Amino acid sequence: MTDTVPPATTEVASAARLLTCRFCEAPLRRTFVDLGMSPLCERILRADQLDEMEPFYPLHVRICDACRLVQLPAYVPPEEIFTEYAYFSSYSDSWVEHGRRFAEAIIADRSLDADALVVELASNDGYLLQHFAARDVGILGIEPAANVAAAAVQRGIPTLVEFFGETLARRLVAEGRSADLVVANNVFAHVPDINDFAEGIRLLLAPNGVATIEVQHLPRLIENNEFDTIYHEHFTYYTLLSAERVFSGHGLTVYDVEELPTHGGSLRFYLRHAAATTPTVAERVDRLRAWEVTHGYDDPERYAGFAERVEATKRNLLSFLIDARSRGASVAGYGAPGKGNTLLNYCGIRSDLVAYTVDRNPYKHGRFLPGTHIPVYRPEHIAETRPDYVLILPWNLRTEIVSQLAYIRDWGGRFVLPIPTLEVIE
Repeated sequence: MTDTVPPATTEVASAARLLTCRFCEAPLRRTFVDLGMSPLCERILRADQLDEMEPFYPLHVRICDACRLVQLPAYVPPEEIFTEYAYFSSYSDSWVEHGRRFAEAIIADRSLDADALVVELASNDGYLLQHFAARDVGILGIEPAANVAAAAVQRGIPTLVEFFGETLARRLVAEGRSADLVVANNVFAHVPDINDFAEGIRLLLAPNGVATIEVQHLPRLIENNEFDTIYHEHFTYYTLLSAERVFSGHGLTVYDVEELPTHGGSLRFYLRHAAATTPTVAERVDRLRAWEVTHGYDDPERYAGFAERVEATKRNLLSFLIDARSRGASVAGYGAPGKGNTLLNYCGIRSDLVAYTVDRNPYKHGRFLPGTHIPVYRPEHIAETRPDYVLILPWNLRTEIVSQLAYIRDWGGRFVLPIPTLEVIE
């Protein structure tokens, strides 16, 4: 007999040693929340795929004790997730309006015109760049999902179907395409190699150019119990403090920051080269940084207790749905967002509790949600079936959806919000 470690144990130990911070490479030993196993949230299934093996991966989020970056390991390469994607931004009226307001403001602030170049990273279907094009500002989209990029091209938005990073940035600069404005909305959290991405922004940015980056604000995720925004496509979760560490490591300075209501609470960072002297750093950067420190978000111990609130949400939602079905009430969903798939899979909700869901995106019609296999129909299916309850999965679009579906009150239908706590809108 020898006391050698069995092969399986050795493999587990080796895997554990590979869990290092994607920014500073320190070992990751502290759990933020563990949501068990879940499928890729945007892998909407066709009917002929329902009997195939469906891969599930851990949703185990950790905190770096060294730089405080909260992160999910990249179990699946971006090429597998984003080469063909089911999310089209233009199907949300409020998100398109969000883009229009930003475009109008930044065009005025930076005096952008036909001689300028605006480059959007993860430009999706052109929902944002269309507003710059309407003002005759020079634009370029970069979008790795070919099916989504095709929609942008049809809209007249020049789009490169590639992943962005240092290599592509060097090529664009060599072609004479340095950017006066780089926009990265809700993508910085979706790239596993944040050092390559940040370095690419630094290289692409003209000497006096600026970049804007929108990310979900981690304190809002915690305070509002937004655990469903954790999914495999969303690798990293930021505070201002942790984001500044990443940016400064690549010669970029946060000179301004806005707190936004989008996605349950987001930040918009305004960046410039650290060597530049303007724009000057705004007071609200110092104010938000001080707020995060005061409220403990630079202390890993601050994150304890979040998992207990998540578990309570699961119990409350399941109790409501089981009671509704026991009373003979029917429940349908609205939306097929990534966050909804995290919620449904973590809670173990299937079509016996939520009969179906609907979505405005025709790409998803006739398909099935990953893991749960709940069918997806067009929005009119709600009026045809008249459910007693409509569970709003994209709760961040609550106002828009309640307005669109106000007619369910005609038959006594009610809306259900799962986040931050269970709420039935009478």
